[in-house]
Parts: sequence; C-alpha cells; structure tokens
Amino acid sequence: MPVKLTAPKASNLLSINGVKLGFAKAHVRKPDRKDILVMTLPENSCVAGVFTQNRFCAAPVILCKTHLAETSGVRALLVNTGCANAGTGEDGLNRAKQTCEALSKLLNIATNQILPFSTGVILEPLPVDKVIAGMPAAIENLTEDNWLNAAEAIMTTDIVAKGTSRQIQLAGKTVTITGISKGSGMIHPNMATMLGYIATDAAISQSALEAIIQYAVNKSFNCITVDGDTSTNDSLIMMATNLAGNAEITETSADFITLRDALTDVAIELAQAIVRDGEGATKFMTVTVESGKDEAECRKVAYAIAHSPLIKTAFFASDPNLGRILAAIGYAGIDDLDVDKLDLYLGDVLVAEKSGRAVSYKEEQGAAIMKESDILVRVVLNRGSENITIWTCDFSYDYVKINADYRS
Repeated sequence: MPVKLTAPKASNLLSINGVKLGFAKAHVRKPDRKDILVMTLPENSCVAGVFTQNRFCAAPVILCKTHLAETSGVRALLVNTGCANAGTGEDGLNRAKQTCEALSKLLNIATNQILPFSTGVILEPLPVDKVIAGMPAAIENLTEDNWLNAAEAIMTTDIVAKGTSRQIQLAGKTVTITGISKGSGMIHPNMATMLGYIATDAAISQSALEAIIQYAVNKSFNCITVDGDTSTNDSLIMMATNLAGNAEITETSADFITLRDALTDVAIELAQAIVRDGEGATKFMTVTVESGKDEAECRKVAYAIAHSPLIKTAFFASDPNLGRILAAIGYAGIDDLDVDKLDLYLGDVLVAEKSGRAVSYKEEQGAAIMKESDILVRVVLNRGSENITIWTCDFSYDYVKINADYRS
C-alpha cells in the first residue's frame, strides 16, 4: 500500500474556470478501465511544458514540443494510458498525429492546438483505432468537476489517484489551482517518470508561466526518485485560463512570488505522492544534504544515497546498516570531500562524525527510527552554504514482483 497516501475526494479537487475534463474506457490495453483523457481549455489560455531528457523520448513528447512551438493557442490535451508509443520511430509519430487530427475534427480546432500524451508499455504500437473510438465518449462527459476521473484515467501501475488543490488571494481575487499526476515506478529526475497537469484560472503572462514551471519542476519533480530510471514519456504541463479576474501577473508583479509558490506547493505535493505510491514502497524517505559548496554536489550526494539498492533494501528491512550511507556519500563523486568534517543524522540522531561512528550513537536508536514510515536522512557536509532536499522510497519484495510482471 502507498505510504500515508490515499486518493483525493472528488469534492476536494476544485474546478478551474474554463478547464473541462472527460474520460473514456477505450480498452487500450486492459478492459473496463479508464484509459483516455481529454482536457479542453478556453481561448487565450497560457500553456507551458517541461519534458523528459531521455534521448528515446516518445512520439507524443516530440509532437507536444512541436505543437507548443508552433502555436500560442493550445486548446486541448489528449492522454492515453496502456501504451507509451515510445521506441516506435516514424510510425509512432504518425500514429500520434492521427490521434490529434481525429480529436481536432471532433472539437473543431486546429491539429496543432492539441497536445498528445501517452503512458504505458514501451516499444509497442499505439492502437490508434481504440484511442479514436474512445474520443466521443470522453468529449460527451466533458465537465469542469471531472478532476478525480481524470486522475484515474492517467494511472498505470499507480495504486491510488493523485491530485490536490489550492486557493489563494491575489489583489482581492480568488485564484484556484488544481493538479493531478501519475507515476509509481521508473522514477528519476529530468524528468521523473510521470505525467503531471496543473491548471489555474489566474491571469498570467506566458513568460511568467514559463518561469514558474521551471522553478516549480526543480523544486518538485526533479527532486524525486524511486529507482533511478528516467522514462521516455515524462511531461509536466502548466495551464492558466486567465479567467480569475486578477490583473495579469508578470515576472515583476507584486503577486508573482505568491502565485509561483502556490503552484510550486502543488507540484511538490504531487511529486511526493508519486514517491509515496512508489511500486511496493513501505517507507518514504526525505534526504537532505546541507552546507555544500554548490547545489550540484549536494545533488550528487543526495542521489547516491537515494539510488543505492543496498540502502533502500536496508530501509525496507528496518535494518540500521548505516555504513551503507557513508559508502554512498564517499562514492558520490566529490573528489575533495573532507570526511572528517561531515556529520550524518538519521532523524534527529547523530550517527556519524569525524569520519566514523558518533560516540553517542546507539544502534537501537537507528532501529527505532527505521521502523517509522517517514524517515529523514540528513547529511551535513560543512563545506559551504548550499542545501538540497529530495524524496525517495525503499525497495520491497513487491517492487520486483510489479516490474517483473508489468506486461502480464
């Protein structure tokens, strides 16, 4: 089961003025499951995206980038689960184009006003006929209060749907933010293996929205890892319908930081939910690296810890074999690291200092902390002022079972 994570209630996912969502059961891969999502946006909406850096990026990712570059008038998003349409070459690109063409006719908009997304098994052809056949049903149930159904329609190995909402005040106007995401395994930054969609009714300039998504992704989806694998289909989309009635937010506006931080908080909650729903996860671990020379070296140390199968399995077993953490720090790639200055904490317990075990540390302290479902690992490098926080989970028996049987 996910670590302290339950699916949101439909009533808690607030409608965004102008955003409509519809779903269908198209049997893309499995029968009787929601696997098609259509999301429509009003004219004059702003849309920004961040995508995987995997060189084998999927056909829909390629097409999304093209459409975003061609038009500032995105009007719809199309998502299918069950097939990633990745590793499919020119044929995959043509299939993604066919789905956009079909939806454009149904919605009476231009083809390049549609952003396509796929998630599921790699190296298999997208069943275009099934996707297209599901579109009318998805369009028929387009409503503004369909966020939970939308979250369910994009799931793959996820156990629970992921979504959250916020409301803030900008110059006396109520601004609403709602986001959903999917992801469970194959999670690693640049981007993590996930799909994420965050919408707001705030009025905001295109350049300000693009600045916010870059800031938010580096504080959220680029700070999570389950297994160190970066997928081919990762995408995060931010949308603003400009219907809240506030004065347009620019990067120099007094309310820019308020909106940026609220959107970032939503992104962080969605990113953490992915880790809490990590395939077979039983522990949620926060890894902080403090007092580094720069952010890059802090990230090296954090991910050396978070990616280590030895560390992750030890946490699953609640075994305080904490020398594994020291070993990971040592091979993280900081050539001039002075281990005599480093401090390692588990929770608030000092475990190691002066290149060895802390005199005050007792193993029963470590064992007690590792039995908790939420655990903090804190590394203090004592060589600068930069800090980084990332989130990860343990490796359980179920991780192997889920991924061994993924295509079954």
